[in-house]
Amino acid sequence: MNKSTLKDVSELITKGTTPSSLGCEFVSEGINFIKSESISNSKYLNSSIYEHIDTETDKKLKRSRIKEGDLLFSIAGAYLGKIAIVQRKDIPANTNQAVGIVRLNKDKVDVDYVYYYFSQRNINAYINKLSSQSSQPNLNLDLLGKLELDLKDIDEQRKIASVLSALDSKIELNNLINNELEAISKTIYDYWFVQFDFPDKNGRPYKACLGKMSFNNELNREVPENWEITKMKSKIKIGSGFPFDSSTYLKKGKYKIITIKNVQELRIETTKVDYIDKTPENISDFCKLKIGDILMSLTGNVGRICLVPENNLLLNQRVGKILCNDMYRNFAYLFFQREEERLRLEKIATGSSQKNLSPADAVDNYTFFPPEKILSEFNSIIQPKIEKMILNIQENQKLIELRDWLIPMLMNGQVKIQ
Repeated sequence: MNKSTLKDVSELITKGTTPSSLGCEFVSEGINFIKSESISNSKYLNSSIYEHIDTETDKKLKRSRIKEGDLLFSIAGAYLGKIAIVQRKDIPANTNQAVGIVRLNKDKVDVDYVYYYFSQRNINAYINKLSSQSSQPNLNLDLLGKLELDLKDIDEQRKIASVLSALDSKIELNNLINNELEAISKTIYDYWFVQFDFPDKNGRPYKACLGKMSFNNELNREVPENWEITKMKSKIKIGSGFPFDSSTYLKKGKYKIITIKNVQELRIETTKVDYIDKTPENISDFCKLKIGDILMSLTGNVGRICLVPENNLLLNQRVGKILCNDMYRNFAYLFFQREEERLRLEKIATGSSQKNLSPADAVDNYTFFPPEKILSEFNSIIQPKIEKMILNIQENQKLIELRDWLIPMLMNGQVKIQ
């Protein structure tokens, strides 16, 4: 085993460019454009939040076109030091200046091995410390190329990568299942509460079978007859988190503090958190999170929604929690994921450099609420899917803990593969 730099084992180290710097804009469909938000705590990229560019923009950005097997490093911002491997399904793709592209020499190193080596927590901490010492608040390409790794025999690299990849394959499968469950749930919501083709008393699609509709002036649209039209706040509110004193934070403790950085798109990230051992006396009960709670980001990229998969989490300010009767919980979870709703929340958020969403304003809109009988039938379909998603998230957390324990043990030789 010997030390080598990332530059020594790479064919290319570069980064992307923001389309707007070239006078180009994003489009609704086209070539994938990957930002650092898609590089999180997963071996592969989160494709659900890709932007898109057209072919002309891609030509202008040809220096940063991505290939299958590339290793992507987040080199700026909140995701600094995170890495992911590009899969065939991700391409064609391009990326921006916050993402470093490392194209490895596969005769010298195994891509999966390099990924796992730099996934070690002590290595990630070192990268973050290194960037803070730089003249720039990021990891520049020179520093990226100088990162060192222990270079084992290529066969040993592949053995180590194979063991760890088996765990990640199960994690990825659970993620794919959850993506499918999310998609099915959204489709059902759309069918019932956008198209209004929920089952009528005979089990037939309501609107398609000429169910009675009436025009509502507040919503400027037709809705099923006798549905309640009122402001959302009459049924659903958003509670804002507690302003914790950061001087009381611990490196380890009983309770994890959930901040805005932990609330990602449809998932919660709890590997990088601060802790406390005792809850403040004046904290609201709703800030003591429970499994199944729904959170919303109130700052920056406002309106992100995620489910809480574990206990002993406390809600910090700038993150909101959906507060409502259980009858409306699944309805609210899917309502706030709709594209139209996200655009509304972004529009009413205030602030120039950073958007801030008022919890009161978020629910001060007119909407409709179905009768409880229909909501009950809807919940009987959706709730098992929500529960399955949470179980998959919980299983993934255990697999991630096992994987993260194994990585340094395998890398330093404390655990041997026969």
